[in-house]
Amino acid sequence: MPFSKTPFNAKYSISVIAASTLVLSAACQAQNEAETPLNSQNISETSVTITTPSELKFQPLNPARGDAAPQAGVLWGDIMKDVPSGVILRFADGFSSPPHIHNITYRAVVIEGHIHNDDPEAAKMWMGPGSYWTQPAGEPHITAAKPGNAGVAFLEIFSGPYLVQPSSEAFDDGELPINLVPSNMVWLSPEDTNWITAKQGTAAELTFLWGQPIAGEASGSLVKLGKGVDATLTTDGEHMDAVLIQGTLKYPSVKAAETRTLEAGSHIQSKGIVSHELSCEVAKCLIYIRGKGTYNLTASKS
Repeated sequence: MPFSKTPFNAKYSISVIAASTLVLSAACQAQNEAETPLNSQNISETSVTITTPSELKFQPLNPARGDAAPQAGVLWGDIMKDVPSGVILRFADGFSSPPHIHNITYRAVVIEGHIHNDDPEAAKMWMGPGSYWTQPAGEPHITAAKPGNAGVAFLEIFSGPYLVQPSSEAFDDGELPINLVPSNMVWLSPEDTNWITAKQGTAAELTFLWGQPIAGEASGSLVKLGKGVDATLTTDGEHMDAVLIQGTLKYPSVKAAETRTLEAGSHIQSKGIVSHELSCEVAKCLIYIRGKGTYNLTASKS
């Protein structure tokens, strides 16, 4: 996949009104071989692909800066083409970009470290793992990784190509930026939503981030599982991309005849009616789910 020679930079600016609106509306409403989970239905009509960070090929977005530039590994799509894409980004310790804009809007979730993304004149505000932000097209901003540790994030676009352009080309597309840390998100328990079925005392929650979580519509959400929780994530037969943001998951595979261990940054892609068996063995597992249509999570303590 080709990469832009312009340095990658992300963005967010605080918008309390926009963030509140997002949360309230949400509360209301082929990089490796395919694998099939143990209890998939209609196996001949389904497909599952698993990609781990170690299988990604990371390349600098700006070859001239070498290791100092953000490194990008593509999970799906192609950020230089007009297609939906998902990318894992690695920022060097202390990375800071010059002011710039992007030609398209993107969404991102912090995986490791702390990321600052805001107006060029704004004071640093560091967002930790699990934080979510959006960067509207055309708005000037800078991106930085907190000194002391490297930063890793998942970035998603709905269409491309993804370009970095000078602030002199700024424009207003009418969209407001949003940033949310996990403690400011509205987390729905099994009692709050029919998307989760869980025994009493089982730590399983979700929060809606964007889109319409209804049949036939695309949406993005985060699922949170506690330690020792076994969960079955069942899609409704359409398309799903799941990216592990935090924690470690055990995932059984028929083809591999073993249970795989997935670390943060791993990607599960499925098509068709598929039931994914997931086991969280650490304090917390956080999974970003992008899909068209609905899904159901059934959780229990192991």
